[in-house]
Amino acid sequence: MANAEHSVRGSAAIRDADGRFALARAALWLVAAVLAVRQAAAVLRLPPGQRLIDLETWTGENGVLHVTGSLYDTERFTGTPFAGLVLKPLTRSAEQSLGVAWTFGTLLLVVALGLVVAKALPGSLSRGTGLIAAPVAISLLMLSLPVRNSFYLGQTSIIPVLLVLLGCFAVRGERAPGLLIGVGAALQPAVLLFAALLWLTGRRKGAVTTAGTFAACSALAWAALPRDSWTYWVHHVAGAGLGDSPGTLANQSLHGALLRIGLEGPPEVGLFLVLAAAVVYAGLRRAVRYAKDGQLLLAVALTGCVAVAVSPAAWQHQLLWVLLALVGRVGRKARDRLVWPAVVVLVMTLPGTMLLPNMTALLPVRDNIPLIAALAAACAVPFLSRSSPYFERPVPTEYARPVPARWSRVPLLPFWRRLLGRPNLLLELLVIRVGYSVYSHIRLAATGGREAAEKHGGQVIAVERALGIDVEHWVNHTVAQVKWVSGFFDFYYESFHFIVPLAVLGVLYVRSPADYRWARSSLGFATVLALIGFWFYPLAPPRLMPGLGFIDTVHGPQDLANPDYGAMTALTNQYAAMPSLHFGWALWCGLVIVVLAPKTWMKLLGLLHPLFTVCAIVATANHWVLDAVGGATVVGTGFALTYLLAGPRRLLGAGEPRAARVGVGVAGGAGVAVASEGMEGEDG
Repeated sequence: MANAEHSVRGSAAIRDADGRFALARAALWLVAAVLAVRQAAAVLRLPPGQRLIDLETWTGENGVLHVTGSLYDTERFTGTPFAGLVLKPLTRSAEQSLGVAWTFGTLLLVVALGLVVAKALPGSLSRGTGLIAAPVAISLLMLSLPVRNSFYLGQTSIIPVLLVLLGCFAVRGERAPGLLIGVGAALQPAVLLFAALLWLTGRRKGAVTTAGTFAACSALAWAALPRDSWTYWVHHVAGAGLGDSPGTLANQSLHGALLRIGLEGPPEVGLFLVLAAAVVYAGLRRAVRYAKDGQLLLAVALTGCVAVAVSPAAWQHQLLWVLLALVGRVGRKARDRLVWPAVVVLVMTLPGTMLLPNMTALLPVRDNIPLIAALAAACAVPFLSRSSPYFERPVPTEYARPVPARWSRVPLLPFWRRLLGRPNLLLELLVIRVGYSVYSHIRLAATGGREAAEKHGGQVIAVERALGIDVEHWVNHTVAQVKWVSGFFDFYYESFHFIVPLAVLGVLYVRSPADYRWARSSLGFATVLALIGFWFYPLAPPRLMPGLGFIDTVHGPQDLANPDYGAMTALTNQYAAMPSLHFGWALWCGLVIVVLAPKTWMKLLGLLHPLFTVCAIVATANHWVLDAVGGATVVGTGFALTYLLAGPRRLLGAGEPRAARVGVGVAGGAGVAVASEGMEGEDG
């Protein structure tokens, strides 16, 4: 009876788990479908002259597609002559029908690519991972810059990638894969490197077939389009110089990077050839090793990354190989496994301006981020081999649970766990930078309009007068009359807004990693809540309220008759006053220091920062008093949300048994990481 009851309960649990998994899988497919529809709609909504730009070569009068003269007369078409020959049948199509057909055709190609990638994933996948791999792969492809660029430009760059993957994973034998890869090489010459991969991995018939198919397709195009073939292969040396200048940021190859640093002529060509040979040698050697290790998809991705680096021109729509490199497993510890995929996804979905700040010293890195990722994947990243004991079983991650909640009536819903030890520094820096970039974009977009902002300003004035706290005008004029005081608050307003929070986070990261996670989460919640306020309640600060006589001590006199308020509006949202994150972030710094600093004088010094900040934002006429109240509200809510979702900050101490300290956590199976009781020396 006991065994029968246990069996029934086990079957019910399995059915429940299967039901939840099916629901999650359906949700992932829905996300992939929404992204696909959104991408197609974004392209089709554009007027004909602004979409499928690279197909303008084929556009004639009255929207009828035809080719006049050379493929390369307009310098927009950058494909091979064979690609032009394939596109010839489109010359009788109307532009509108071509746009729709091309967009949905590209959509189907991306879906097919995602399905092939999911099927080709290396290693022994669990049933759950195998079933969700396809929608996740399709979603990542839809979000990636190469796919979005291909949709927008009307490029064929997805086709060579799909042909290579079909040749490696979907067809049998050696001749058929060679035919597919050879056609892909005829469309994108750098794909010919895969013939070397086939040869070096023992598939020599496939390599010969690849080279033969490429030669046959190119010869066919030469016979049909001799002038264009001469232009592409001889005059432009395999397309180099077609389209944009090879030295522009769009060309993410070694050739483009060398041109951007100022090298030209024979020295640049010579150095490029030497570096390209070294990358081909190192990259193909690693690709062959991983192919023989049973990680063929990784080997294909690394070969594609080599092709990106050594091509004369590697435009953004040709960088899908870098995204495929995320399948490699890096790190012996489970906690490190997501670092490499996260870096690749960020590089392939966000522009360099969002990943790195606009600093002169960082420009060489920022301008070449995709190339650096391709080179790192091809030549440097230490992917694990299948023979490694950590490939399937990485060192498990340890978690700790918090002390019992102080307020038993407050229900906690913790669903994440803080880890033992420090988070990965590279990933943290990227997340902070990307988070700030997203914050800046949303803040700038949430304008709301001048009329609404001034109307809300009047509401704030009315409330402050009713409460008797409308002191902004008196403080502003009093401070403005004392030059050294005004100069101090102007400097404080402009200088400490970012420096102090970053310094606090840096100290916590080094001295107390678990408290770093607690503080970082609270700050993140507060910032997100502030963005909601900026979006739904645009508010003019005192300095931009006409007729009230405030003195803008920081920015100088503003032309209040001009709705744009001069050049400042182009740099930042002038109406993002409620809540004040100047004060909110300063208050966050003060509270964190008060809670964690071991000395009383440190706590008092920490409290001076929010005090000086609230004086500065009012004295410089950049915020109302109620804006500071709003900043305090979002910060308090941020700490409260962190408490509700992750439990108390304090965790079970070092004196507790290990089994009690490390576990799944409380209230729903999520724990939090060990934190030190102060800033004085515990590493977590």
